[in-house]
Amino acid sequence: MQYRYLAVAAVLMATGLLGCGGRQAQHGPPPLNVDTAVAVRRDIATYLSLDGQVAPLQSSTLSVQQPGPIVGIYANEGDRVGAGQLLVKVDDSNLRAQLAQQEALITQAAAHARSSTLTVPLTQQQEVGGVETARTTLASDRAALANAQLTYNQNMQLFRQGYVSQAALEAARSAYVAAQQRVQGDQEALLTAQSNTGQTQVQSATAASDRAATASAQAQAHALEVQIGQTSLYAPFGGVVTQRLLDPGAMGGPQTPVLQVSQIDVVYVNVNVPDEDLAYVHSGTPVTFTSSSLTGRTFRGTIADVNAVPTQGTLSYRARMRQPNPGDLLRGGMLVAVTIQKERHPAAIIVPRSAIAQTERGNSVFIVQDNKAKEVQVTLGLQTDTLSEVRSVQIAPGTQVITTRPDALQNGSVVAVSNGGRVAH
Repeated sequence: MQYRYLAVAAVLMATGLLGCGGRQAQHGPPPLNVDTAVAVRRDIATYLSLDGQVAPLQSSTLSVQQPGPIVGIYANEGDRVGAGQLLVKVDDSNLRAQLAQQEALITQAAAHARSSTLTVPLTQQQEVGGVETARTTLASDRAALANAQLTYNQNMQLFRQGYVSQAALEAARSAYVAAQQRVQGDQEALLTAQSNTGQTQVQSATAASDRAATASAQAQAHALEVQIGQTSLYAPFGGVVTQRLLDPGAMGGPQTPVLQVSQIDVVYVNVNVPDEDLAYVHSGTPVTFTSSSLTGRTFRGTIADVNAVPTQGTLSYRARMRQPNPGDLLRGGMLVAVTIQKERHPAAIIVPRSAIAQTERGNSVFIVQDNKAKEVQVTLGLQTDTLSEVRSVQIAPGTQVITTRPDALQNGSVVAVSNGGRVAH
């Protein structure tokens, strides 16, 4: 019986102790409610967000080069025009009247030039013939003079010897004197003929002057034709008329704009790049951009060039893209938000940025292991506004990391996951 009482007492004591132990367990610290996310392996990149503006590829404000009243404007704002299309016409009647007068002067000058040019060889032929005739005559008369002199000298000698009469001597002397006079006359005629050769030079100069007058008149006519051509204004390139500043009847001129034409089938997207971001922007850099004016549309392009000097008064550099513009969706002056990738790490371990804790020992992440929080030291890589790349042998794809840390959370704290462990994204 005594042993029976002892056994019952032992059971009661054991029961009491177990009951006491259960009450102590119930009075331990409750689990901390935490939100978690699952670490994933994926690419992560950081981006630049820059401001940009659309500008036409070309834009020209057009004026007519010749002043005068405008008689026609053949395009309105919004019209699409082709390169070389006639846009504006200025009255050219006065210039055409001047051209007609100048063409008459050309005809007259050309006739004078032809006449004087034809006269030159005739005059030259006459002059050459006169000189040759004078030389031939002079040679012949010199020979006759020599014969007359010889006859006179012989008769003089024979007269002294009594073989020739006085009358024969006088006849020989008269023939000799006459021959001398003819030679003298021939010499003067030759000099005259030779002096007349200057007429050819004079006539040649006159012909040259007439030809120059013809060329001058033709040049004046060409100048008038150019001026008449400048009374018409043509589109320098294909595009859209973006401004019409005058109407027919107004006075046009070089300083008076009439139309503005812009080429927008391809546009520039100008981007302001701060000095500290220049390392990420260069020729060939891919770009995406959006505009609040075109909701839901994302455009892609490539940087064409970056200016070598900053925009005046700033430390920003202008980069630009040549962007095809089908449908003319992008309009000059439109503001755009430009996104450019800075860095990209493929296949990185990614956790929400809210999971990163900064401590005196460095950066750390609390993971959930056996329903307890475990602090793990990590090395950070790329970070975005919401995500962070972490490097640690204890964090792998699928690891639960705590994204909300109660103040009481410590290494080893018992935790209860309240959100089921969402995936980091």
